[in-house]
Amino acid sequence: MSTRILIVVTNVDHYETDPLHPTGLWLSELTHAYDIFEAHGFEQTIVSPTGGKSPLEPRSLTFPNYDKSAKSWHENPARMALLEITASPAEIDAAGYDAIYFTGGHAVMFDFPGSTGLQRITRDIFERGGVVSAVCHGYCGLLDTTLSDGSFLVAGRNLTGFSWREEVLARVDKLVPYNVEDRIQERGAHYSKALLPFVSNVVVDGNLVTGQNPGSAKETATKVVALL
Repeated sequence: MSTRILIVVTNVDHYETDPLHPTGLWLSELTHAYDIFEAHGFEQTIVSPTGGKSPLEPRSLTFPNYDKSAKSWHENPARMALLEITASPAEIDAAGYDAIYFTGGHAVMFDFPGSTGLQRITRDIFERGGVVSAVCHGYCGLLDTTLSDGSFLVAGRNLTGFSWREEVLARVDKLVPYNVEDRIQERGAHYSKALLPFVSNVVVDGNLVTGQNPGSAKETATKVVALL
């Protein structure tokens, strides 16, 4: 049987704090990982909190974020169609997957944490010894996930994710609904970040793999492959 991995994307297309400000999936965080997983023969399924369409973050379609990998996906109708028909958590049997990978984009701050379906899938994969991974804001999807004993999955674990300093430098600190760097530590996680913003930084703690920012997607996926 081939290795199977779930790729999680958002359904949100604007900041709830400012409906006129668009957001969505940060495309390269999907494509960089998808390319690596595909090269290793993994079977990939794209899922979102409600199923259906996953919109793209406009800023991810501009230089330097819009690289060869992202452009290749964006210009491929078959690839783009995968973001129109994402699965919903209710359609997913977690027992059939070896890993889960949460993509980012500021949009996920609004719909990842409240998805009990994604929490169920993540818990099941993690407790079976599968790999749970996230890049950039994707770790918002781990905020409220608890294990069977009621403890937070991230409690006592080493991880990283988009930092507050990077929010400020991206000039969205006034738009985001919360400080996820602080909130993940409130759950008991041991958060760390690179000395310099926006450089690749990945933390591996057992079967938990997290990358700090968009530039960490390739390294995050590579670490996931190594574990699998």
